[in-house]
Amino acid sequence: MNLKFGSVCVRNPQTKFPYAQPHMEPIVASTTFSYDDPEALMEIFLGEKKGFIYSRWSNPTIEAAEIKIAALESCGVNDEAGNALELKARVFSSGMGAISTLFFSTLKPGDKVIVQGTLYGGTSELLTKILSPLGIQPVIIDLKNLNQVESLAKDSAVKMIYIETPANPTIDCYDIDSLTKIARKKNQLVAVDNTFATPYLQQPFKYGVDFVVHSTTKFLNGHGNSTSGALIAKDEEFMNKVVFNYLKLLGTNSNAFDAWLLNQGMKTLAVRMDRHCANATAVAKFLSKHSAVSKVNYCGLESHPDFTVAKKQMKNFGGMLSFELKGGLEAGKKLLKHIQLCQLAVSLGTVDTIIQHPASMSHVGVKKEIREQYGITDGLIRLSVGIEDAEDLIIDLGNALDAK
Repeated sequence: MNLKFGSVCVRNPQTKFPYAQPHMEPIVASTTFSYDDPEALMEIFLGEKKGFIYSRWSNPTIEAAEIKIAALESCGVNDEAGNALELKARVFSSGMGAISTLFFSTLKPGDKVIVQGTLYGGTSELLTKILSPLGIQPVIIDLKNLNQVESLAKDSAVKMIYIETPANPTIDCYDIDSLTKIARKKNQLVAVDNTFATPYLQQPFKYGVDFVVHSTTKFLNGHGNSTSGALIAKDEEFMNKVVFNYLKLLGTNSNAFDAWLLNQGMKTLAVRMDRHCANATAVAKFLSKHSAVSKVNYCGLESHPDFTVAKKQMKNFGGMLSFELKGGLEAGKKLLKHIQLCQLAVSLGTVDTIIQHPASMSHVGVKKEIREQYGITDGLIRLSVGIEDAEDLIIDLGNALDAK
């Protein structure tokens, strides 16, 4: 049966149990798994038979989350032959665990990866502080300049184009289809961080990308009660052999409890994202008219420079926005001191609204000249709009902006 997205969210990809099936996927809180037949265990070790050995490698609860995420990213998507696309997912201890495993499993010293300047601070630091000294060079450019991307992609050392769209925290959107077509000319890999959009709003595999990553801590979980990440790919053999080996040996695996919480959160993803989008649109429109705000970055506003790209590849425009205060850093401090309903915290994608100051928080490890080059200024405020009553959020922000 071909289920629609909302039904895939709710359905349990259940592990088979003897006698009767539990209505809800249980937590399998066991570090290891025992067998009566030693030959069966040997076959599993050799990869000749499917089974569970040790929870750092795999676990029924973790596998259930992996099946669900792969199903959501592929829901309604066909492969080049017109058949339903089949994907393989792995769940990790965090979004950074997923991203680092992606890079380590696909790149080697001497390789280059083309990336945008408007990256999540952790990804930027991973590329410049960890991978660069190991001989893996990030080529940081504006991915909207397709001519420049195509020119740089001619370098045989370039092995991947890595895209984060919408971008953190500027909400820039990048054309996945056009960038993937450029990469295909040179058989380069394409990876997309789909954290902000989620598979409900954006499915990069429609455009032929190789990998999608998520910080599932964010919108996929949605409740701020567990930390995890995911890597999804079309190449099942690569995921089962290469990625699995890095996950196993780097120890970037998830755990049963966090995976169970992720499973519960994904059940309401579709309905939550509809509310996130509606509230973010209302808040963005309010902020765009406020005298203390010089600029609002929300790709759902027709004034956003990437509105057309976002509309082409997204079902709706998401729950993330950022805005520039005319008073710079001091105005930002004042705003953050006077909020009451919005929560001052460094995360996003939860049911409650979270506000933060990227320059001094999430992007503090990025050099000032680099972040400012890509619009991450001292006066920029990032807002993850929750599912509260939109009117209450507008009142809270208005009061904080007008405070003396």
